[in-house]
Amino acid sequence: MVRVLADEDIASVLDLETLLPVVAEAFDKQRSGAVERPERPHYPIGAGTDPDAPGEPTGTGLCMPAYIHGASYAATKLVAVCEDNPERGLPTVTAHITLTDAETGQPVGYLAGDRITNARTGCIGGLAARELATGGVSRVPRSTDRGSSLRAPLELAVIGAGAQARWQTRAIAAAVGVDRLESIRIYSPSDSRDECARDLESELGASVAAVSSPRAAVADASIVVTATTSTEPVFPGEALEAGALVIAVGAYTPAMRELDATTVERASRIVADVPDEAGETGDLCEHDDLEIRSLGDVLAGDDGRVSGDEIIVLESVGSAVLDAATAEFVFDRAVERSLGTTAPLYGND
Repeated sequence: MVRVLADEDIASVLDLETLLPVVAEAFDKQRSGAVERPERPHYPIGAGTDPDAPGEPTGTGLCMPAYIHGASYAATKLVAVCEDNPERGLPTVTAHITLTDAETGQPVGYLAGDRITNARTGCIGGLAARELATGGVSRVPRSTDRGSSLRAPLELAVIGAGAQARWQTRAIAAAVGVDRLESIRIYSPSDSRDECARDLESELGASVAAVSSPRAAVADASIVVTATTSTEPVFPGEALEAGALVIAVGAYTPAMRELDATTVERASRIVADVPDEAGETGDLCEHDDLEIRSLGDVLAGDDGRVSGDEIIVLESVGSAVLDAATAEFVFDRAVERSLGTTAPLYGND
């Protein structure tokens, strides 16, 4: 029998505070090599791929398989990214996840994947903020008294107003404490920034404001999140405050870019969830001999912040390992509560 979990089922069992340590543990497994994560292909989809039809492909498909050693399930996520979907009233990114029993190879789960993807990506930013934002756990050498710095107020700037902008904000609030977020500023070139700001302010009970320019968002910010599908830099690097942490989650191909050269050049260190793949994104691929450190190492206590003035960039491309961990976490909770619907695929089910 296959258990099908709709988005509402997943929403009822998923909370960020509980998910953050699950994602952190998945990073540790990835760091130690206790995972199987084949290369993820991405390929054009849509009418433009027809040689008899003019125009460009309308979207991108991705396949992301993974298995964490010792886990009950192997996971495969299928993703489609269609830039024109907002005009259709549909999300830009749509995902679904299959779970296979790791012992028997039998299909056991089919899950709506958007919320899982958004939540685990949000947790990447949340964990980075907890460890690397000014005043965070890894801010300064161990000999320094950090008691007061752990509760230092933070100012958050978010470039983008879509689903991932919201999830990054939620996860950062969950990871560092919403009371530490002295201000949250949202910028998007469309009026969606106003709705996003209103929704987050109501949801988090924090001070959230829409601003009219990227520079206004970034000025004095401790944490800058970029959550867009842009192919051009989305804020001026010279506007970054000393000590800022930049969390870039939008670019995952050489054609996609959110950060300008100034941002990368000002950074004392570049950290990534998957360093080799992050180096191929439009944000980083033009920079030669770039040392890209692992977020897994940071979470393990290495390569953290060494001064309050250094600028740090976290480049995130996403890892199927995190999808697998999050999907298993959600699926087991749903089974415990008898959520979803079940259906046979084969006659022996």
